[in-house]
Amino acid sequence: MANTTTYDAGSISVLEGLEAVRKRPGMYIGSVSRKGLNHLIYEIVDNSVDEHLAGFCSKINVFLEKDGSCTVTDNGRGIPVDMHAKGVSAERLVFTTLHAGGKFDDSVYKTSGGLHGVGSSVVNALSTYLDIEISRDGYVHHDHYERGIPTIELEEGLLPKLRRTRETGTKINFLPDPEIFEKTRFQAEEVKSRLHETAYLNPDLTIIFEDRRGDEIEHVEYHEENGIIGFVEDLNKNKETVHEVIYFKGESEGIVVEGAFQYVNEFHENVLGFCNNIYNAEGGTHLTGFKTIFTTVINNYARELGILKEKDANFTGADVRNGMTAVISIKHPAPRFEGQTKTKLDNQDASRATAKVTGDEIVRYFDRNLETLKSVIGCAEKAAKIRKTEERAKTNLLTRQKYSFDSNGKLANCESRDASKCEIFIVEGDSAGGSAKTARNRNFQAILPIRGKILNVEKASIDKVLANAEIKTMINAFGCGFSEGYGNDFDITKLRYDKIIIMADADVDGAHISTLLLTLFYRFMPELIYEGHVYIAMPPLYKAMPARGQEEYLYDDKALEQYRKRHKGSFTLQRYKGLGEMDAEQLWETTLNPATRILKRIEIEDARMASSVTEMLMGTEVPPRRAFIYEHARDAELDV
Repeated sequence: MANTTTYDAGSISVLEGLEAVRKRPGMYIGSVSRKGLNHLIYEIVDNSVDEHLAGFCSKINVFLEKDGSCTVTDNGRGIPVDMHAKGVSAERLVFTTLHAGGKFDDSVYKTSGGLHGVGSSVVNALSTYLDIEISRDGYVHHDHYERGIPTIELEEGLLPKLRRTRETGTKINFLPDPEIFEKTRFQAEEVKSRLHETAYLNPDLTIIFEDRRGDEIEHVEYHEENGIIGFVEDLNKNKETVHEVIYFKGESEGIVVEGAFQYVNEFHENVLGFCNNIYNAEGGTHLTGFKTIFTTVINNYARELGILKEKDANFTGADVRNGMTAVISIKHPAPRFEGQTKTKLDNQDASRATAKVTGDEIVRYFDRNLETLKSVIGCAEKAAKIRKTEERAKTNLLTRQKYSFDSNGKLANCESRDASKCEIFIVEGDSAGGSAKTARNRNFQAILPIRGKILNVEKASIDKVLANAEIKTMINAFGCGFSEGYGNDFDITKLRYDKIIIMADADVDGAHISTLLLTLFYRFMPELIYEGHVYIAMPPLYKAMPARGQEEYLYDDKALEQYRKRHKGSFTLQRYKGLGEMDAEQLWETTLNPATRILKRIEIEDARMASSVTEMLMGTEVPPRRAFIYEHARDAELDV
């Protein structure tokens, strides 16, 4: 363990200056939506977690304050405040320079999270203000910034001292900038889920969360002594499990690999990957290594035990993982990721290390636990039988259609075959579909009308899903197949449209149709969402026609309220009950025209939370669904 004195200004490496963050925030935090907003908190928390991994921090506090700001406090060593070789306090460099931080010095942090080390400075740049107090060297040191610009003048390059202290640590309070973000109210449920996840991945760490924005303070403490074993148990808490959680840990090529898995009596897999405490939504090399070796080991055992005969084909990876819930967490000294927000790990050594540790440890476990091994192989056997049955069903149900039209001739395709420019609108109702077909730009916009509410796939068996005419039509139109626990025919490279846009009425029924479609995509074509291809169109609710002045479309009740306040004269208000009430010109102007329309892109920040919420909202249990809707009604109103 490093000595505290080794973490000083000399430990702070500088790679480049802070430029263009406010101009192009999406490059650094992924988006300026709620996901990007919450990411500000995670960046500061990740720095505190790095201190924990280095052995110097045991407690982190995260408080959502009444004024809309967030405070993150830790009891680590405190960011260095002494003079850097650049002639200024090391803290000032960390918060004003991209790629300046202790994580670039191998002697300080062996592993670290954060956005390529740009976290603190990016949070600073995208905040109305950021205030920091650092306790170290016997004093509380203070600095303050407004939109990334320091407001405190340094004496001889060093920070002012507020008071004496015996404690060490860092306290950061920041307020997101409304000039940058679409919304500036943090979503507590998502933040809590991420913090709980972090506690599972770090069993010696305590994280305190408080939401101080309401009349009563919500106080939650996360401390998970069982680590990722508890994580898997939590993921499976409402499911029928096949065996106890199996845990393993080891090291290879300087990479620490930790895994836990358990099978349940359900036919889908849930394998989550983490690198240096960061959730990798799109997986990566560590998960590839785990899945490949696990499949090999199970097939070898199945042949040794005579379960697979010589003439039998091996179980597929999907067979072997059917019913599996797993958490794979690695600690890598130099991770590389595809994309700025770390959605996919790219290191080849991570694949080798994960495969080596997994192979060694699960063989050791299964050699000693034959009955558990047989139950796991039994899950694979059941999955293989169902897969073969479904493959025969698919051959009958998903016959290939002509490119432009499905079997009912409903799809009005676009002329272009350049998928990167094409978009498809899924429109509920024949009348709205007819208007959309007339209004669209035929060159790049396809229209697919669907009748009424599609099948709720959360409650239906796979054969019913595949037999559903509306779902078959969509699968054929998109061109990339579908993912499912019994096999995986999905190929994102064959997707015919860059944007899949759900266009439903702006009412309760429209929202339900959108939810049913999103459930279908999440369960059977999740890559469409993860890779940013799914959108929801935002048709207006009203059209305001003043006696004098220009007509204006209003997209929700909040916009109408604001219009009433700013418009002095009389006006006529038209309310659109459905898309079918608009003529082609209005539909183009408000909902189809890329220059004037509003689209919401669907994003998944937390796979664990998304899966459990989908199960609850679309499943058979009514009381928890009602409780969730009541609980989130206020958030929904604020999100308008």
